[in-house]
Parts: sequence; structure tokens; C-alpha cells
Amino acid sequence: MSTAPRPQQESIMLRHDEQGVTTLTLNRPQQFNALSEELLSALQASLDDIAEDRSVRVVIIAGAGRAFCAGHDLRQMRSQPSRAYYEKLFDQCSRVMVSLVRLPQPVIARVHGIATAAGCQLVATCDLAVAAASARFAVSGVNLGLFCSTPGVALARNLARKRAFEMLVTGEFIDAEAALSYGLLNRVVADEELDAAVAAYAQAVLQKSPVAIELGKRAFYQQLGDDLEAAYRQAGGVMACNMLAEDAAEGIDAFLDRRAPVFRGR
Repeated sequence: MSTAPRPQQESIMLRHDEQGVTTLTLNRPQQFNALSEELLSALQASLDDIAEDRSVRVVIIAGAGRAFCAGHDLRQMRSQPSRAYYEKLFDQCSRVMVSLVRLPQPVIARVHGIATAAGCQLVATCDLAVAAASARFAVSGVNLGLFCSTPGVALARNLARKRAFEMLVTGEFIDAEAALSYGLLNRVVADEELDAAVAAYAQAVLQKSPVAIELGKRAFYQQLGDDLEAAYRQAGGVMACNMLAEDAAEGIDAFLDRRAPVFRGR
């Protein structure tokens, strides 16, 4: 009998940290990175850790294998047909999406292959999204008799209303260029240029004041739910606080002195 140790199963969530950039890779390639309960838990745990880690300046969400994310794990969903289970599952997924928005650091979706249903929701929820030209997108639950209502929350906040509803009610795939024109993506690049394009966004963020980025991201999402006057009041207060930060003083002084700023994150 062999006594050789068994190889450990690779984690369903991979994390790579490098010079202020953390890449979280959904790692269920055989299931097209479907969001099982376990994968959602792993993603939530990673986001909770990153939220407290000020050494992380940018987060990238990627998928292993041939796809970004195919949405929820339908086989797992059908294994426990009860309302209590489904409400718990969708609450779990919604908490992940809210955590992405509330994360202090900007989050970039690196999209290849397909992004469907909750996978498309994940793209819409990230602050920035870059896709390979061959990528395709759909919220296709309606084809199975299940309207993608929770993905619709993210789509309605990113796309024009009629475009979002068109995707939700038809379930049809759109290509990357259409997704770009709809407002789901920031950029579409040749497949072989995807990593470079994502890295360029990450580097652009790294060059900025972390204080300004954190304050600005929080204010950006807060004001979306306010009426116009309340939004300006809230945003004005944030800018006043930002002006008192050392980074703002350094940035303005550097501009006036015609030199490059040295941000320290305070």
C-alpha cells in the first residue's frame, strides 16, 4: 500500500498580493466558477479581511479557467428546495455584493469567457470592469423560469433602465462591445491584452492618495441614493474633510510648486 501523502485540494478562492494590489480568483474552473455557498463564504471572508488591510490599495476579481463566473450553482440550489434555504442563499450573495461596494478600495472585474446571472451581477457591482473582446454577458435566469431579480439591482444601477430590463427579460447574451455601450464595462481589449489593461487601471489608482480614494468611493455611492440637494450637502462635507488631509495639502502644494506629489495616506 502506498504511503505517499495525498495532494491537498486547491482552494476555491485564490488570493495573490503584490505591491498594494490584491487579486481574488474564483477557482471552480470545472463549474465555470459558479457561486456555491462555499465560494460565496470564501469571497466574503476575503473581502472582510481586505476591508481592514490598509496595505491593499486595489482589488481585482478574476476567474480561473475558461470563464469569469456562471452565476449561482444551480445543482446546489436544487438540492435544498425550501424558501428558507433560498432566502438565506440570496441574502448571502447580496451581502457579498454590498461588501464590494462598501470596500474602501476600488474593485476591478477582470472578465473573460462568460459572465452570466450572478456572475454578470458581480461585474456590474465592481467599481471598474475590463473585459476581453471574446467575453459574453447575460442574465439568463428567465430562460429557466427564474427572473434574475437580484442581478437586476446591480444592472439597474449601472445600465440605462431599458437596456437593463432588456437583458433581464430576454435572457439573451450580449458581446463585450455591446456590454461596453450599455455601461456594464469600462473597457474592452484584445484577449491577450486583458491583464495589461487591468494592471494599467490598478497602477492609476496606486498613484493616487489612498485617503482621497477611500473618501471618494464612499461618498460616490452614498450620494447615488440622495436627492440633488442632499447629495451636494453630503459631497461638500466629504470634500471639506478631504481638504484637511495631509495628502490633499501635499497634492495642492506640489501642483503649485510644479513637482510630483508624495502621498503618505493621511
